[in-house]
Amino acid sequence: MGLTTRILIAMLAGIVVGVLFNFLNTSQVLGAGATDLVHRYLTEGLFDVVGRIFIASLKLMVVPLVLVSLVCGACALSEGHRIGPLAGKTLLLYLLTTAVAISLALLVALVIQPGVGVDMSLAKDVTFEAKESPPLSEVLVNIFPTNPVEAMARGNMLQIIVFALLMGYAVARCGEPGKRMAGFFNDLNEVILRMVGVLMVFAPYGVFALLAKTFATLGFDFLLQLAKYFSVVLCVLLLHALGVYSLLLKLLSGLNPIELFKKMRPAMAFAFSTASSAATIPVTLATVEKRLGVDNKIAAFTVPLGATINMDGTAIMQGVATVFISQMYGIDIGLTGYLTVILTATLASIGTAGVPGVGLIMLAMVLQQVGLPLEGIAIVMGVDRLLDMVRTAVNITGDSVVSTIVAKSEGALSEETFNDRNYDSVANGGFMGASAN
Repeated sequence: MGLTTRILIAMLAGIVVGVLFNFLNTSQVLGAGATDLVHRYLTEGLFDVVGRIFIASLKLMVVPLVLVSLVCGACALSEGHRIGPLAGKTLLLYLLTTAVAISLALLVALVIQPGVGVDMSLAKDVTFEAKESPPLSEVLVNIFPTNPVEAMARGNMLQIIVFALLMGYAVARCGEPGKRMAGFFNDLNEVILRMVGVLMVFAPYGVFALLAKTFATLGFDFLLQLAKYFSVVLCVLLLHALGVYSLLLKLLSGLNPIELFKKMRPAMAFAFSTASSAATIPVTLATVEKRLGVDNKIAAFTVPLGATINMDGTAIMQGVATVFISQMYGIDIGLTGYLTVILTATLASIGTAGVPGVGLIMLAMVLQQVGLPLEGIAIVMGVDRLLDMVRTAVNITGDSVVSTIVAKSEGALSEETFNDRNYDSVANGGFMGASAN
């Protein structure tokens, strides 16, 4: 059984077990004592511990993998003087997909009108205190590290990217010492990928534990009250992932989108389970390189950058939430307001990159720009955990699409690997399960 199949089975089993435990907990079928034991020793005990260990193990690989891969990639790119064009194309595509995402979200939400007829009692006694967003000047200054070790300790991706690019550029221009350093980093990159491969052996167990715990603790009462909002966000997320990304990939690279979606299944499963683009970087990067055929020098730049600034899923949530809140409170923001939402959310995806709680900060910025009450954020937060899982899967899919398009334009894509339908391992021999499903 291949890795993809095992992960998908673990996902389904985790959801089923979680929903069952949630039902037992709310219905008290087993009695208060037995229910408390299940909750304490399984939901908050075994599942929580296994899930947290798995997330910690994934995060352990993020910084060394991004740093080493990006140094190798920057070194190769610097020899051909391609860093500037590569960065320009990548940023442009990420901004384009974010703008399309929020425009699509606003359009669908205005047609379906999820906030019309919502019980205003939901909004009573609900408060939300938004964190203050940092000024643009501070964000720009903070992109550049004063201490690379501190940046790596904090996991500040933008600072790590800047340091790795500078180091790779210097290595490429250091003559014989640079060649020795390049060889060292290339060897280290292979070792780190093998470490990720070892971790993948335990992936299905981690995925099962994460989803079982999540669905066991989530209540569904609020979901029923906000079902229309939830459905619209989910619909737009799927439409953007399957429609917009497919169209972009076909138009800009001529490649088959179905092959990309098939090969991204393991990474999408991880993103769904962890609800963290950053934690999924090791899996996304290895999948994009080994299954889609994107050269390391491209993927090492586009994937970490995408995990930091590519927020299509978050932009979709913001678009639908803005319409939902405006309709619920009966406030018409007009065409100018909606254009402001598109511009603010698109620019904020880069302007708030690397800031903790970025999704809520971005939504607060958007609502403030168009004069909507911030209390509305607390209302939609009730179902945000489930939607966060889906939009993270959408985000990393967008990272893979942009990486593939940029690689094709740079002549750094192996179409033989991309079109190989028997290639089921995440890394050939390195990620276990190298057999076709």
